[in-house]
Amino acid sequence: MTISWVAAALTVLAAFVPVTREQLTWFAATTGVTLTPANAALVVEHFVGLRRWRLISLAVAAPLTGFTDDLFYLVLGWCAPSVLRGLPFSVGERHGRRELIYRTAWRLALGAALASTGFTLVDQGVDGELLAHAAAVVIAATAVSGLAAKRNSWTARGCYLSGTAIVLCGALLVPIKAAPAELPEYTMPRPLYVGMAMFGEIERIAPPTCAWRYYADEPCRSWQVNGEPFPQAATYLIGKGGAPRAAPLRVSPDGKAVVYLDGRDRRMVRQDRDGIRPLTGRLADADVPTPTFAGQNRYVALSGDGAQIIDTKTWDTLRLPDVRQVHDLNASGIVASTGTDVIVFDAAGKRRMSLTQRKIKDAPDDTYHLRADGRRFVVIRGHEMRVETYDPRTGARLSAVTPAFPGDDFLDVGLGWTKQGDFLVRGYDTERTYHLDLTTGRLWRPGK
Repeated sequence: MTISWVAAALTVLAAFVPVTREQLTWFAATTGVTLTPANAALVVEHFVGLRRWRLISLAVAAPLTGFTDDLFYLVLGWCAPSVLRGLPFSVGERHGRRELIYRTAWRLALGAALASTGFTLVDQGVDGELLAHAAAVVIAATAVSGLAAKRNSWTARGCYLSGTAIVLCGALLVPIKAAPAELPEYTMPRPLYVGMAMFGEIERIAPPTCAWRYYADEPCRSWQVNGEPFPQAATYLIGKGGAPRAAPLRVSPDGKAVVYLDGRDRRMVRQDRDGIRPLTGRLADADVPTPTFAGQNRYVALSGDGAQIIDTKTWDTLRLPDVRQVHDLNASGIVASTGTDVIVFDAAGKRRMSLTQRKIKDAPDDTYHLRADGRRFVVIRGHEMRVETYDPRTGARLSAVTPAFPGDDFLDVGLGWTKQGDFLVRGYDTERTYHLDLTTGRLWRPGK
């Protein structure tokens, strides 16, 4: 763009040069006319008027050239007055042979310009710059054809020469375009492997190790399942105003199924050895839910702004609009929280009982366990390490015990119920599993 502005400034400065005696002498020599007091004033007025109209024309053309980087507008601004203005009287003798040369050159230039402009429009397509050039060529051709024949030899020559410059530059000059900057290495990531990774049972899984902006080769940009790339799973979620976070990928407890966000169509899907089944429609990153497995891998819960419970045997879906997190789930009911309350639902989504949800700073979260028959609901209070038992049918608390572990050991986590209906807990230090009597708090280990 700097070159265009410099060229425009130099052209305007040249147009400011006043009419000189040398210019009048040159006019007399080229036309063979003797200047007299009768015609000298008209000749001077012609050159002064030509200079004035050239400055007016360049006042428009020079900024247009600077802003568009198109030098054609300078040529048009300089030459257009010579096409449109002629002397107001006849000077010199007619030179038919000389006029024929200028006219022939003009016609050849016009033919070449029209052919070149037409080819460019067909080859490159229509855009604003090419249309402006084409319009100028057509207007110049019309003006020269209509005015040159009515001029004397000297001004006809100027008309033909200026018209020739306009049409040739209109066809050949193109805007100055800066060369495209060389692309830095690894500007765009290579596409991931387009195949679909499969598995029988998942033994180990690892998240991607590349930063989300890091453009590198596979396999570091994809999840790893059993040591192999799992490229169909999305790696990151891009949120508003925060750093990208890992996209969800959850493996079932038995390792035979996985739920993840598909990286291509952005749907939550479940995959096992039998194939892939979509669980949602397309999702914006801000709407991607958190998946969990429950009920011996049979159920998938998608929690976020509301929850969906999907039975992977029947593929029925239960929606719980106010739920933000699902804690436990089996064929008899659901334990979920809304942010303020912990609610026990039956299998159809009907509310059975609720408790106020507790959040104690720096204390482990409370955990929740619903027995398979739905008749007992256990809450382990993380702050007090107390185990409370409720009847979901009435909401009544039946017992509250604090297990006393041998030695210095203490309660780590509840493990749920055995098939015989006993509740299991695990010690923190020894990691030993104990049966817990929910009424008395007694601990025992079968056979010990």
